Amino acid sequence: MPDTRRERWEDHADGPLVGAAVAFLAAYAWPILQPDLPGWGRTACHVVTVLVWVAFAVDLAVRVSLSDDRLRFLRRNWVDVVTLALPMLRPLRALRVVVALSVLGRRGGAFARGRVVASVVATVAVVGFVAALAVLDAERGRPGANIEGFADASWWAVTTVTTVGYGDRFPVTAAGRAVAVGLMVTGIALVGVVTAALASWFVDRLSEVQAAEDRTGDQMDELAAEVRALRREVQAMREQAARRD
Repeated sequence: MPDTRRERWEDHADGPLVGAAVAFLAAYAWPILQPDLPGWGRTACHVVTVLVWVAFAVDLAVRVSLSDDRLRFLRRNWVDVVTLALPMLRPLRALRVVVALSVLGRRGGAFARGRVVASVVATVAVVGFVAALAVLDAERGRPGANIEGFADASWWAVTTVTTVGYGDRFPVTAAGRAVAVGLMVTGIALVGVVTAALASWFVDRLSEVQAAEDRTGDQMDELAAEVRALRREVQAMREQAARRD
């Protein structure tokens, strides 16, 4: 079946694509963290991002071609389609990082299956780091900007993703505010997942306690029944002994 071949392709592509996503994020971060990066360094980073973008595009094309229902597959992976379709323009660099994050989430999630909270926290940490880079790239040097360094951008990302929002650092550009909206949604999702996980943990613990109490009650009932049976046997033995006497 085509979907089986697509799953086989995805299994084989997992490792290389995760490595490519990490390389993409590194190439995206380096010029932002080091504004005075020499020309050769910027060129190398640009080449890496283009090559990785091409690899993501090839992966998407192969998965589409191997899907049984291609329209359904495209609808379910619309984020990949939209971000890959965007031109390689500087104002859209932050949005293109969504492709790398999508690959890490889709392919890296298999390594953390069954560890929902740990997986979500790790994902939010990566998203927060990327958001700090993106907002710094969008804000630095703009008129009225108050986020001019990575320390400021990191502080802004932490206060935003935790939904605290002190307001001492905030984006003033349209691109920066778009990044802020995405990070706010991520923070809300984090709170929801952690709350649900804690609630599930408490329910499981209460269920275990209730089950243990039920087992103890059943064992007590069985023990009481055995004691009553022993009493009847002892009484019968006493009556037999009395009749013999």
